[in-house]
Amino acid sequence: MHDFLFAMFVSELEDAVGRENCSTHPIDKLTHSVDYFWLSRMWTDSGCRMPEADVVVSPKDAQEVSKILKIANYYKMPVTTWGGGGGTQGGPLPVCGGIVLDTKRMNRIWQINTESMYIECGTGAIYKHIENAANEKGYATMHYPSSLNCSTVGGFLAHRGIGVVSTKYGKIDDMVLQMEVVLPNGDIIETSPAPKHAAGPDLNQIFIGSEGTLGVMTKAQMRIYVQPETRRFRAFLFKNMSDAFKAGKEILQKFKPSVMRLYDEAETGSIIKKIIGVSKSGAFMNIALEGVADIVAVEERILLETFKHFGAEDLGSEYGEKWWKEKITFFYPGHALDLPWMFGTMDTIAPFDKIEKIYWAMKEAVETNFPMARFIAHFSHWYEWGAMIYDRFIVEEPPQDPLEALRLHNQIWNCGVRAALANGGVVNDHHGVGIKLGRLMKEQYGPAMQVFEVLKRGLDTNNIMNPLKLGF
Repeated sequence: MHDFLFAMFVSELEDAVGRENCSTHPIDKLTHSVDYFWLSRMWTDSGCRMPEADVVVSPKDAQEVSKILKIANYYKMPVTTWGGGGGTQGGPLPVCGGIVLDTKRMNRIWQINTESMYIECGTGAIYKHIENAANEKGYATMHYPSSLNCSTVGGFLAHRGIGVVSTKYGKIDDMVLQMEVVLPNGDIIETSPAPKHAAGPDLNQIFIGSEGTLGVMTKAQMRIYVQPETRRFRAFLFKNMSDAFKAGKEILQKFKPSVMRLYDEAETGSIIKKIIGVSKSGAFMNIALEGVADIVAVEERILLETFKHFGAEDLGSEYGEKWWKEKITFFYPGHALDLPWMFGTMDTIAPFDKIEKIYWAMKEAVETNFPMARFIAHFSHWYEWGAMIYDRFIVEEPPQDPLEALRLHNQIWNCGVRAALANGGVVNDHHGVGIKLGRLMKEQYGPAMQVFEVLKRGLDTNNIMNPLKLGF
């Protein structure tokens, strides 16, 4: 775009949101070109520049978002929505330039409704802030992911995020009741005021997980819960993964723990040993039970009886309590994986009858084809029908050249993900797709991908919303 026309374009955005909320400063464009996607960090640390937006715009509400999208459609400028920048998939990276729509000014808490049990807030609110607001009233959001302190409500909704107590309380898509959404053409809509109904498809579930490709979520009603009367922890060590899977499945047919995390032998002997201090070999599992004290006491008795049947060693409550204390810092630099190592989390989800087979297939595929890589995993989110593998590869001495690093990174991802797909897995559970996994969406969905593509074409006629993400 010619400098004159670009200046006209920017002046329209300034008119929409205020000059102070519209930036073309190099530092603002640079800081909105890197999220927690390993490649974006590695390239930037190597002195390479990632794709940058032409302008960073910060609206305060749905009305200003509507104005931005109408201007963007007129000029055919790409729009990429930005939350906290804590994602790992490159979802908010402005790979086609244009506008970065930073949502963090939309952080107002509109109400805390203790009758219908929800917080209504702007999607730019940091999740820890709405948790604090709930706590002040004696409630909790029960959404505690590792990025709780730095990621936004909208960021979690955009890629179907999940927290550590998900086995009892569910994922972010289970926690949202109603949303305000700005469609790509600028129209402002509200989803149904009741999340369970028979009036056609659930509009919430169309926009949740769409990663900014179908519109901009601007306001949400998020569920709150009464604080549990008690929360008890119990840690166990299994001799092998098979017994641990069987024990976990059996417990979930009886009741739902809030936390249920199983670590393979490799991760037990590395990260768990480092953070919690478990020095024995085997597969470590941490369980948390919470709620009414009398009910929790019964659940704990059933838990101990069931796990004893599968040969688990009871490690008591100390390790579990320490795990809870470190539940967020687990993933912070200095505690777990960080540059200059290359690493990635594939987070595969599958039914119980396939999950162990997928684990071994991925481990063999990655470590056989890439001898420089290690494969470790834990199983962090469980359902009555299956579980999620938090499956990670680690390369301690990756190529220093950014292009070679990118090539190796993508080769390992392709290998691991295709091993999961070939054995009945789905990628992925909660980290989203972004640009990291977009190329594999058609392989996963096949002809079903056309359903997403029709939605995209119908809503985003000028194809401006977060292009080249989610396989579009």
